[in-house]
Amino acid sequence: MRWTEWWAGSGWRRGGVAVVAGALPALAFPAPAWWWFAYVALVPWVLLIRSAPSGRRAALDGWCGGLGFMVAVHHWLLPSLHVFIFLLAALLGLLWAPWAWLVRRLLGGVPSPGRCAVAVLVLPSAWLMVELVRSWQGLGGPWGMLGSSQWQVGPALRLASVGGVWLLSFLVVAVNVAVAVLVAVRGARVPAVASLVATAAATSAAWVWAPRPDVDGRVRIAVVQPGMVDGRDSGERRFAREEELTRRLVGQDVDLVVWGESSVGADLAARPDLARRLAALSRATGADILVNVDARRSDRPGIYKSSVLVGPDGPTGDRYDKMRLVPFGEYIPARSLLGWATSVGKAAGEDRRRGDAQVVMNAGHGLRIGPLICFETAFPDMSRHLAADGADVLLGQSSTSSFQRSWAPEQHASLAALRAAETGRPMVHATLTGVSAVYGPSGQPLGPWLGTDASTARVYDVPVARGVTPYVRFGDWPVHGALLVLAALGAAEALRAVRPRRSGPEPLVPPARTVRGSPARPGR
Repeated sequence: MRWTEWWAGSGWRRGGVAVVAGALPALAFPAPAWWWFAYVALVPWVLLIRSAPSGRRAALDGWCGGLGFMVAVHHWLLPSLHVFIFLLAALLGLLWAPWAWLVRRLLGGVPSPGRCAVAVLVLPSAWLMVELVRSWQGLGGPWGMLGSSQWQVGPALRLASVGGVWLLSFLVVAVNVAVAVLVAVRGARVPAVASLVATAAATSAAWVWAPRPDVDGRVRIAVVQPGMVDGRDSGERRFAREEELTRRLVGQDVDLVVWGESSVGADLAARPDLARRLAALSRATGADILVNVDARRSDRPGIYKSSVLVGPDGPTGDRYDKMRLVPFGEYIPARSLLGWATSVGKAAGEDRRRGDAQVVMNAGHGLRIGPLICFETAFPDMSRHLAADGADVLLGQSSTSSFQRSWAPEQHASLAALRAAETGRPMVHATLTGVSAVYGPSGQPLGPWLGTDASTARVYDVPVARGVTPYVRFGDWPVHGALLVLAALGAAEALRAVRPRRSGPEPLVPPARTVRGSPARPGR
């Protein structure tokens, strides 16, 4: 028995193979960071789907593979979500069922070169629709978008400045489809090779044509990472540690100091003593301090996560309240029905409140900063809007204290490289206990990462750039293009289905009469 017959045999066996095949792309993300593997990681999944005996079986293969992919890229949530991670993965995995149906529709059997050429355009477009839907914050946000696996590849970052992470996902899937055609369809190697050449040409054109950020100055930004602080009074002891590390920056001529997410555990209006200590640090260092408050507000009901800027005279009044919250982490959807999740995981006992607008802050020294909190750095539209509103530097405040021994800190830190490249603005990713990193306006790293075991303060020389990238100017145009491609496919399929009906039935021809055993001649 050949291996292709074995994996396509039993339904359960086939489903298990689909789960494993769908999970393979996770190896392209940190911590393994096999970025090159992303360009072939989908090939086994595509080959399995195209061998499906029916469209229903292909859709089931897509569902199983989607489940495997979602569990693999979110496996570090298992300690927090427990059984919920499999339930959510199963629900989100359904998004890949239509994509898989299209794979079989276009590549099943012995496809013609024309069908294969269409597949290289249609299947990446359908993949973008999957990523678009699951990027909604209520479904967990755009974590694990396939294009984000290319965060450390220079040419890919240049493409990100043109079309964002969406363009990278499109091209990665297109290469996978082309490779699958090369492997499985001998008669369609010409369009497959042409697709690979076109991808290489597009990357080269972007490298030459896309405008580079115009660097016109530098600022010195310090990141304070206190590390793990557990036990009783952990909030007070963490604040004291951050205070101690910040004092080490005195005399280092810094322009801004950034603390991580939840670095302050009390509202500064309710704790004026903490506000005075922060103001004293600002005066000593000669720089404003961006802290993050996770506490109940004194001026309005509810708990907020907020970026607060503190100057030498105390809070400056610049404040950003987190807008996009983590489901089952910072709030529970439909809490009246799913509130019991708090008893089996680490979901918030009380829902955090949302902010209503993004904020660009004036941090002194002529520096305008755009804060983002935690997994908001995964949303390309948020950083794009901050850049369009005039932010000179993007700042992500995060804490991955629950996931220190997993792939999450590295994956989170890598997202900042894409946000920097997309916007042409440097980005600082400052964490409480995770991996802190700083990237220049082209997405290049500015110094080594601060690992999960670090407890220190580090100063970075950050280049400040001007200009507008095509992605900031034109937005998510690859998504719009993908919608047009799928609309054109739908119209073509509709015409194909309607055309035989319009032609109508064949006219009935009366049987010829016979005269003495011979057909009668017309007119007789």
